[in-house]
Amino acid sequence: MKSESPQSMVLGDVEVIRIVEWQGAFAPARGLVPESGADVWNANEDWLAPDHWEPESDRAVMALQTWVLRSGGRTVLVDTGVGNGRERPGQPQFHHWQGDFLGGLARAGVRPEDVDVVVNTHIHADHVGWNTIGVEGEWIPTFPNAQYLIPAADDAHFGPDNAYGKGRQEDDRLVYEDSVAPVHRSGQSVIWEGAHRIDAHLTLEPAPGHTPGSSVLRVGSGTDRAVFVGDLLHSPVQVLAPSCNSCFCLDPGGAVTSRRRILERAAAERELVVPAHFGGGGMVEVRREGDGFALQQPEW
Repeated sequence: MKSESPQSMVLGDVEVIRIVEWQGAFAPARGLVPESGADVWNANEDWLAPDHWEPESDRAVMALQTWVLRSGGRTVLVDTGVGNGRERPGQPQFHHWQGDFLGGLARAGVRPEDVDVVVNTHIHADHVGWNTIGVEGEWIPTFPNAQYLIPAADDAHFGPDNAYGKGRQEDDRLVYEDSVAPVHRSGQSVIWEGAHRIDAHLTLEPAPGHTPGSSVLRVGSGTDRAVFVGDLLHSPVQVLAPSCNSCFCLDPGGAVTSRRRILERAAAERELVVPAHFGGGGMVEVRREGDGFALQQPEW
């Protein structure tokens, strides 16, 4: 792994570019991770603050970001943020959001027509929003030449049939209708299950719990390894206390099982762990420490 610039790096033959749309204090720390005690935050204040925690307000610091991967001659986006001008009445922080996502891509040298693959690690409002863009009162795919990779279990759950029978709120319906259904209608969606290989370096694998179809994207090129874990982790305290879920996990037991499994492999194989919303450098290195895990934050 070598650093190329403050917001990009190279893993073997894969370039990684970080697009940060927003970063700041987001929610009360133990509102976000309800089962975490004040002790784990306070004991780690020296490195949690200021990138991951604002002690004076006791609020978790998070980022809204997308990862651009250049691999095998193709441009791949990992998650697409909130999207502008969306109706999200149940999520005030995202309701009628206005951000500069496309500007961030442009500054990284990525035009919408350049994107070959869009990965939605799961179907939540802040991961699929820029799948589409409003044009003359209709939602159409933002990336006209891209395949959109959508996990089958989430599509079944959040789609109109609500196959899993619970957890689909009104905002979920709105998210599906403005950010997922138009991609299906355009013929650009690929619904996958089990595992999905994008190319020689990139593979999607299931990690259910946060949502039924939550997934991770593994990168392996040369001796470099990384795993983009979506919302398997919302805060570094969940590495130190992996039994602690975020308040957004639909299947708490499943989320803990997936989190432990992914962290075990990351520690064993020296994979960089890249969550969707970490502040600071946006990623961590994980190692075993006794029966648990410790971490450090690598430099870009």
